[in-house]
Amino acid sequence: MEVKINKDIREFSESIFFGLTMRQFIFSLLACVVAVILYFSLKPFFGIETLSWICILGATPFAVLGFVKYNGMTAEKFIIAFIRSEFLTPKTLTFKSKNIYAEMFKPTIEKKLKQGLVKQQHKHKEKKNRKPKKSKKEVIDNAENTKKDI
Repeated sequence: MEVKINKDIREFSESIFFGLTMRQFIFSLLACVVAVILYFSLKPFFGIETLSWICILGATPFAVLGFVKYNGMTAEKFIIAFIRSEFLTPKTLTFKSKNIYAEMFKPTIEKKLKQGLVKQQHKHKEKKNRKPKKSKKEVIDNAENTKKDI
């Protein structure tokens, strides 16, 4: 005797009829009933090929509701969640980052920047007040002139 055990206990489903769960069995019956009703009600108006496609299209939503699961949700739960998220509460999400580290050191950074600007301003003033550098020729001529004076 062999007993199959699912790896995940939450995935366990008891099969009721033909290996289907109760939910799948009920929705399969609904799909068949809808297909039969469509067949007999539309038989006088359409040919057999068109009628078969109408029956398939009429039964498909019920089959989907019974068998489809998405992210652990049944089809109707997924449809409700989709309608809520997309139509009832649409949101535009924008990303705004906040650098806590930079916020913590903001006063220090501003202080350093001000000091740096002050130092740069002092350097500018010093450069303006300085005498222009002499070329090598001027330095040599001045040295020769001082030798002559001595």
